[in-house]
Amino acid sequence: MSILPYAFVLLAAVLWGTVGTTQTFLTDGINPLTVAMMRSAVGGGTLLFIAILMRKIKFRHWAWKYTFFAALSMALFQPLFFSSVRLTGVAIGTVVTIGSSPVFAGLIDWLYFKNKPTRTWGVATLLAIVGCVLLFVNKGEATVNPVGIAMALCAGTAFAIYTHVSKALMEKEEALPAVAMTFSISALLLCPISLVYGIEWVGQSANWLPLAFMGVFGTSIAYLLFLTGLQKISSSSAVTLSLGEPLTAAILGVFLVGEYLSVTAWIGVAMLLGGILVITFGGHVKKANKILAT
Repeated sequence: MSILPYAFVLLAAVLWGTVGTTQTFLTDGINPLTVAMMRSAVGGGTLLFIAILMRKIKFRHWAWKYTFFAALSMALFQPLFFSSVRLTGVAIGTVVTIGSSPVFAGLIDWLYFKNKPTRTWGVATLLAIVGCVLLFVNKGEATVNPVGIAMALCAGTAFAIYTHVSKALMEKEEALPAVAMTFSISALLLCPISLVYGIEWVGQSANWLPLAFMGVFGTSIAYLLFLTGLQKISSSSAVTLSLGEPLTAAILGVFLVGEYLSVTAWIGVAMLLGGILVITFGGHVKKANKILAT
């Protein structure tokens, strides 16, 4: 199997990792849920316009069921994640959400699709999760709030479900219109919540460039790459590779925002990178060894 699909998913995770840093350039006091809605609207709307111009969407014969569940899972993921962070702090909310996603993806793959997890996936996922814990262990205020933990676990499940549903969607539709439809519907689902917090900040010109970057690069291009790679690799492997997001966010935080990482956090960075390398190259090394043995 080509290494290119792994590279696509990893590059998608890198683009997701830029979103947190980009948000720091928005004006202060903006609710994260309204950012999530506008990001989905810009990203999905841009691709929807392109897809309609290219006549890529046949509305009458579209795979509506898979698209709706993909959009719903993504719309649920963002409020659940942000709410968990508010209740438990950045560290626990992020670790439980991001760390649980690969586990839930593997369980869904195993129990529902009957694809038993490989040893390579297990080692890579363990390295990545431990690395994620070490990376965030000294970040933010930590409060063990049962409701917040439950929300974080639900957020992790929502992203795992999104990945599996999107893989099924990709068997019926092309990547570009699939992302366009999914995120346009997701934005509509998030709109009622966002209006409560207000979206008047969108009219401020200082926010246009960061919002455009998050929408086009952090959503449109990122999810195009993710779904393109997802067609060729398992959902559980794709979710493990998505742990490249906190790795990217941490590195950008150090070099662009001036954040400080402790020695423990740098060990976490190394373990996250190790997990990504194992999931990317592990299967290829095993295949090469079998060829050499014969």
